[in-house]
Amino acid sequence: MTARGIQADEDAEDLDVEEVLALVNEHNGHHTPAGHVPTPAPHAPGPHNQDRHHKATPWPEAREIAARAARTAARAAHRAPVSVPLDAALGLTLAAPLTALTDLPSFDTSAMDGWAVAGPGPWDVRDEGILAGHGEPEPLTDGEAVRIATGARIPPDTTAVLRSEHGRMDSKDRLHGTREIEPGQDIRPRGQECRSGDQLLAVGTLVTPAVLGLAAAAGYDTVTAVPRPRVEVLVLGDELLTEGLPREGLIRDALGPMLPPWLRSLGAEVTAVRRLGDDAKALHKALTTSDADLIVTTGGTAAGPVDHVHPTLKRIGAELLVDGVKVRPGHPMLLARTKENQHLVGLPGNPLAAVSGLLTLAEPLLRTLAARPAPESYTLPLKETAHGHPYDTRLIPVVLRGDHAVPLHYHGPAMLRGMAAADAVAVVPPGGARAGQETELLDLPWATAGIEVCFT
Repeated sequence: MTARGIQADEDAEDLDVEEVLALVNEHNGHHTPAGHVPTPAPHAPGPHNQDRHHKATPWPEAREIAARAARTAARAAHRAPVSVPLDAALGLTLAAPLTALTDLPSFDTSAMDGWAVAGPGPWDVRDEGILAGHGEPEPLTDGEAVRIATGARIPPDTTAVLRSEHGRMDSKDRLHGTREIEPGQDIRPRGQECRSGDQLLAVGTLVTPAVLGLAAAAGYDTVTAVPRPRVEVLVLGDELLTEGLPREGLIRDALGPMLPPWLRSLGAEVTAVRRLGDDAKALHKALTTSDADLIVTTGGTAAGPVDHVHPTLKRIGAELLVDGVKVRPGHPMLLARTKENQHLVGLPGNPLAAVSGLLTLAEPLLRTLAARPAPESYTLPLKETAHGHPYDTRLIPVVLRGDHAVPLHYHGPAMLRGMAAADAVAVVPPGGARAGQETELLDLPWATAGIEVCFT
């Protein structure tokens, strides 16, 4: 979901998708020089220092920087389109038009179970009927009928299809219609939906289940699509358990199980999930050897004694594009360019703060890399007052009830109880929002109809 601050220039969002699609198809010609990055906006952060909150990026601007960074990465990577089998294409974006390879339907077919009839009734009925999947049947002569199934080929010289419920047999086994029929009734003529060569869907179309069905009907085994961005997840923290109950100062890792399916729902291919603990050397090695388009780290983004993300990024010469965001929870999130065609999103370690980082930085970056269209921004009035931060945006889980959004409790930085029950996230401006106030909402992937419910 794109924040209102970005939607102020609606053409900019359209350009994001079109530009990435153009870059995917670009193999020669002018490319962005190595080392080029988007010029930071006036609020973009400088070097890491103790005044990070003062230099933190406003929430709408952080999302815009993430989308622009993705366009730069797509240009640098020269990402070529890929041919993808239909069963693996859900959620991708078409990089070539979908053009009909055949007429649809490819022959005249029956739209109903009943009888194919020729001329006026009553009709003599053939002994053997016509089923779907069989070759072309013998022509009919006037006064003749034949039993036919839905989807079966229409015999030559057929006048119409008489539905089963509109016909009766007399004592001489002759067929009579119980109501008038029109020529061509309940016949799907060849090419009714499209003719071979017709463009069915344009470049930039999101592959939904219906798109897969249309592609198969039109004769496709594969589609040409923008490749999925490859993401590697690095789980940091010595205090994390992978099973069992929390004990002896150790806690269960909530982000390891949550992040991969969430990232897949944003169109990514998760190539690895690595648990590194609080090991600066292991983090350095992971960052310098990764070939992912995006690295996502959990925790370690603050300034504590074992927070190694900032020092390691400085050591490898990464460029901080966003170093802290004016949002609650999740203020210490970050976005860095680690290579010409690679970025890192550093999520805070607290679970709901990490979700905030996903929505703020990972979603616009991955959406742009995958050339997915930006969801339309929308608002609903709040059912109850949502208390805000004096200076920062707040993201609060909500449920949708009729024409209102109801804020949920349990929305502290370390809590997932509210998010687990949520339909969406309310974007609460600095100072809060009163009951009845129209408030921007971000849909959650699993709460929206269509493609984003796919997690595989």
